[in-house]
Amino acid sequence: MASNNISVLNALDNARTQWYHVTAIVIAGMGFFTDAYDLFCISTVSKLLGRIYYYDPTTGKPGKLPHSINNLVIGVALVGTLTGQLFFGYLGDKLGRKKVYGVTLVLMVICAICSGLSFGYSAKAVMGTLCFFRFWLGFGIGGDYPLSATIMSEYANKKTRGAFIAAVFAMQGVGIIFAGLVSMILSKVFLDNYGTVPFSTEHVFSTEPEADYVWRIVLMLGALPALLTFYWRMKMPETGRYTALIEGNAKQAAADMGKVLDIEIQADQDRVAQFNSSNEYKLLSHEFFKRHGRHLIGTTTTWFLLDIAFYSQNLTQKDIFPTMGLTSKAENVSALEEMFKHHALCSLSLLGTFPATGSR
Repeated sequence: MASNNISVLNALDNARTQWYHVTAIVIAGMGFFTDAYDLFCISTVSKLLGRIYYYDPTTGKPGKLPHSINNLVIGVALVGTLTGQLFFGYLGDKLGRKKVYGVTLVLMVICAICSGLSFGYSAKAVMGTLCFFRFWLGFGIGGDYPLSATIMSEYANKKTRGAFIAAVFAMQGVGIIFAGLVSMILSKVFLDNYGTVPFSTEHVFSTEPEADYVWRIVLMLGALPALLTFYWRMKMPETGRYTALIEGNAKQAAADMGKVLDIEIQADQDRVAQFNSSNEYKLLSHEFFKRHGRHLIGTTTTWFLLDIAFYSQNLTQKDIFPTMGLTSKAENVSALEEMFKHHALCSLSLLGTFPATGSR
């Protein structure tokens, strides 16, 4: 029995585009915006972290994160994202999209704030606590990222589903751009208020004392967009497709969707029961791979290959531009001036990320 014979799903597929669809795009899109900002803002402050915590006067050069520390600080959130996707993806299927969506949001808000409050008297302590909170931040992002896309696809109608999902994904590019813009604006504000001196003139004071506030503010601001959407996330009803097909409650699905969409829905419980009985097979089964294996393998491999370039390029631009000679040498600028000039250039180059992300 095909799923489009079920009245609830058929009504959702053929519903005209309404205001609540736009609301869902904004809510899910802000999820992608927050995920991207939180993941990529660390690369905007990593050079600043090196100059603050790893300056060695015997080298005669500005401080720089050791390669192992740099890789850990940049990559630990991605490790958390991988584990979070598996964990929250499972919970999302078992407990419902809405419940898990709220949990991931709270986790992201707490860990974004705690990342900026990383404490300790030594570089090792600060980097250790930063990595700890960044891992759990990534863990929350790992749940939020796929749930945002899933919720949007389950709310969308058939005619505009691709456009709606593309709009949600495009917000990832906006989040990356804002990570650079926020870092650039904050560093400029502090420069204008506290002045600057290049490293070649004054080694110690070229790293402004106020710079320690800048990287913390940049990281903590990642909690703001998540907080702004918390109320609306909690008001969203469970998606009709989940309630009907997974929970098997067509009546509840019809009632929930009737509250937010202007559509007529029949609660055909018998058809839902028949559909579920004819589609009872486990994830790791021959039937699953027979039906969905080719699509799953094709989708995962193309995403994997794409993200190798996408994530590595966006996370390492801080190293690419200086190597190409596009930014001033670290010895000729102060810590905050280096941050400002780099991200003024970086923000321009990242404008290409917005349309490219939307086309994914």
